[in-house]
Amino acid sequence: MKPTFRLLITALFLLGSSILFAQTAQRPRAYGIRFGVLPTGPLNAITDVPGVRVGQVTLQEGQSVRTGVTAILPHDGNLFQQKCPAAIYIGNGFGKLAGYSQVEELGTLETPIVLTNTLGVPTAADALIDYTLAQPGNGQVRSLNPVVGETNDGGLNDIRSRPVTKMHVLEAIRQAKTGPVEEGNVGAGTGTVCFGFKGGIGTASRKLPASLGGYTVGVLVQTNFGGVLQIAGVPVGIELGKFSFKEKLDGSCMMVVLTDAPLDARNLKRLAKRAFLGLARTGGIASNGSGDYVIAVSTANRIPNSSQSSFDELKVLRNDDASPCFLAAIEATEEAIINSLFAARTLTGHRGSRVEQLPVDKVVEIMRKAGQAK
Repeated sequence: MKPTFRLLITALFLLGSSILFAQTAQRPRAYGIRFGVLPTGPLNAITDVPGVRVGQVTLQEGQSVRTGVTAILPHDGNLFQQKCPAAIYIGNGFGKLAGYSQVEELGTLETPIVLTNTLGVPTAADALIDYTLAQPGNGQVRSLNPVVGETNDGGLNDIRSRPVTKMHVLEAIRQAKTGPVEEGNVGAGTGTVCFGFKGGIGTASRKLPASLGGYTVGVLVQTNFGGVLQIAGVPVGIELGKFSFKEKLDGSCMMVVLTDAPLDARNLKRLAKRAFLGLARTGGIASNGSGDYVIAVSTANRIPNSSQSSFDELKVLRNDDASPCFLAAIEATEEAIINSLFAARTLTGHRGSRVEQLPVDKVVEIMRKAGQAK
């Protein structure tokens, strides 16, 4: 069996195992833990935003490979030809996010968003180029802006071996779907560490009531950072005796915010800033070595790549009516981060490194004593 094919088979088998973990893990809400005041969407996931799809490939091979790919697609059409309004906010820029400058300049997204590990960014960008150039209608495309985010999973993963291939990225895009999103040790979160515990992929959403517009805001995070863990305002990290500067806890967090609210790039940048407040609610400190980025995208309007008209006619939400979306982004980001911790499982990896999962029983007991759990 060829090595590349064997790697794919192993990856897909272990992806199935990770999905089993995600399905059997209890989310914080199952213990009566609540975040904020707004209602969630039906799945409490980024895929509650209509049309949004997520695909993940998980790579666990031998004793050293612990990484993967997560792809987020805002709609099922040709993103290059039908772009989405977008913005990126940099909370702390110790990172390798590809595609930032053009999104900042033009305010649009024209490829799927891919998350992976730090040294996998060039490979993922190359795969997005292949994917986009091959789409029907893109035969004359000579320039495009792949957007790839990352965190460094080099503790559990042999990151220098660069195991992520273009095939893995294309597979994550190919299998992207609506519906429930796997959390924990999956995709780009396979080898990540958060607050000194096993981190991973997490997601959450908020559905605004009709009186506030009825919009949905969904968030997906790749958690790999440090600080002083708080859950719903309770100083859990202190109670557990595990927090930054008592121990060396560092890293990054990628946050992807999707909404069907008709926001333009300017208000999407404002929305992205509020997601960063959600990270702060969990006790994240955006340390010197942390690459903390928020990518915010609206699916409400599509901007054609070419047009007979000199004008784009877009209906956008007024500033005064954007505040409920801001609160939704804060709450969903906070919950997505904590969801990633509850779903993640203890993992052993490169050179015998081992990261323990969050001790959920202890955490729930701490939350009960604080009156924040059943």
